[in-house]
Amino acid sequence: MLSPDLIDALGAELAEATRTRTTLPRITARYPQAEVEDSYAIQRAWRDQRLAAGHRIVGRKIGLTSRAMQLATGITEPDYGVMFDDTVWHDGDEIPTERFANTRIEVELAFLLKQPLAGEGLTIDDVLDATEHVTPALELLDSHFELEGRTIVDTISDNAAYGGLILGGRPVGPREVDLRWIAAMLSRNGEIEETGVAAGVLGHPALGVAWLAAKLGQHGDRLEAGEYILAGSFTRPVWYAAGDTAVADYRELGTISCRFV
Repeated sequence: MLSPDLIDALGAELAEATRTRTTLPRITARYPQAEVEDSYAIQRAWRDQRLAAGHRIVGRKIGLTSRAMQLATGITEPDYGVMFDDTVWHDGDEIPTERFANTRIEVELAFLLKQPLAGEGLTIDDVLDATEHVTPALELLDSHFELEGRTIVDTISDNAAYGGLILGGRPVGPREVDLRWIAAMLSRNGEIEETGVAAGVLGHPALGVAWLAAKLGQHGDRLEAGEYILAGSFTRPVWYAAGDTAVADYRELGTISCRFV
């Protein structure tokens, strides 16, 4: 386990890397003794610095819940991070690549909660009962640690590689459609790069939310009403650069598009 002083120092280092859009050497390369609990402590130290700077949490993200993402990263344990008010975009927006050290997109669903969720043993019905609506969403990934050799410890410390949330499409009631069968195609500059179906997230995307509620409970935290919860990607990440256009087509649930500048 890392010392509290070192955890605070690494959280400050990440806060500065977030501000300057720079990439750091991996924590596990410098501190091979670091464990998963250390990485969540580092993430919380980084989070607390952002809160102290006046930013507001608007939701949470869950990562590495699908087989596609586990194969893409070589990491088999889900993780989570927080989403702040200055990281949200909407369909049709132009997104400045200068905001990020690197830019990748995943296809997901976002649950808007109307009730808090906490604790272990939550079912799909528990999550749906607590949900106002479910909407198409893209997660913009960013990384402030070098990607090669990255482990779950590095990823969690870096706020689970979260960079931004892009909302769009048509929101639906939590029981209006079978969420498992929501599918999407993701294109870059008109060429389809990835496809997937939401059942790729633990068999049902609501189970991703249930997993997160249980995990947060272990740290004395909970999911709050009014928060968006990104349930996990059901495609592999696609790289984008300035000048590229991304379009995700969710068929009956509409599309999300954005352009990187």
